[in-house]
Amino acid sequence: MNIRIPRLLPLLFLLFTPLIQAQESLPELVRRVKPSVVSIATYDVAGEALLTGSGFFVDHGKVVTNLHVIRNAARVEVKTLEGKGRTYIVAGLLAADEEGDLALLSVEMPSDRARPIELAPALPDEGEPIFVIGNPLKLEGSVTNGIVSAVREVPNLGRIIQITAPISHGNSGSPVFNYKGEVLGVVTVKVTNGQNINLAIASARVRELHGDTVRPLTELSLKTKGDLAESFYRTGLESLWLGNYDSALASFENAVNRNPKRVEAWVQVGYCKVKQGKNLDAIRAYERALFLKPNAAEIFNKLGDAYYYAGRLREAIDAYTQAARLRPDFAETYYNLAITYYETGNRTMAAEEARTLQKLDVKLYEKYLSEVP
Repeated sequence: MNIRIPRLLPLLFLLFTPLIQAQESLPELVRRVKPSVVSIATYDVAGEALLTGSGFFVDHGKVVTNLHVIRNAARVEVKTLEGKGRTYIVAGLLAADEEGDLALLSVEMPSDRARPIELAPALPDEGEPIFVIGNPLKLEGSVTNGIVSAVREVPNLGRIIQITAPISHGNSGSPVFNYKGEVLGVVTVKVTNGQNINLAIASARVRELHGDTVRPLTELSLKTKGDLAESFYRTGLESLWLGNYDSALASFENAVNRNPKRVEAWVQVGYCKVKQGKNLDAIRAYERALFLKPNAAEIFNKLGDAYYYAGRLREAIDAYTQAARLRPDFAETYYNLAITYYETGNRTMAAEEARTLQKLDVKLYEKYLSEVP
């Protein structure tokens, strides 16, 4: 029996072959993006070496790294990784993100020597392959790879990406790449008591770094040791990044006891209380935060979560609705509204909120569809 292959199949093969061939291998990806990565060295006023780290170009003459890498430095140098590499002086600070441990540096260099890299437009999927280029233990341009093992939320920070790629001292500020050569996040924390448990802050936080005025690096002097509230808050954040909610809560409660006007600390207290299942305590903490900052959409959204987990769905809807009113482009709020309306049996309103969600965030909309029958 003769089997005839439809003429359409060869045509489809020809159409898809370039797409298959266009997919880069890991060595090809590394060669392409490595010139966008830099090593960073810092020195004190006496010229003594302090810390080393990593960074990457986001624009001509603009490098992103971790804030802790350059804090207390009197001079900072960046070295490019193409060829034998060249060293350039950092002119100063363009922007700093204390919460996210990020800094945007201005580098004195010819514009054609910088190789800006693209930031990924969306969060990665769990299990997605990634690779990291950095300078662990001063070994410039080292490449490690692994997968995304989790994507977590930290209030006031956004999403934290947990990766399995090995990380060492000097990797702080390294870009985490997907297999399109886009930056998914910035390596920030290494869990020393775990194996291959390393964290990066998602690239969405990097997009918020803006600045055109060059400021001296000396502006980054450490908080005074007497500021116990700030010290407790920072300690709480470190525990929160690692998912240690009990330890984080103790630190945040110490922070609000010493500075009851710190809105962010009250938000973190509420978040930790929700994680512990103490939703009524969480509601009170979020209400305290809203008393201090009454028009914060993010806090209303968190308050809605606390009501939701407490089984008070009508009040959850009211809080989510207020969040949406204050910030109409807040996709997560519409997801929460759609889920909550669905659970109350109001399918009409659930569908309406889901349609708005679909316009704002297709990926989150697909998640909603997967969670309702």
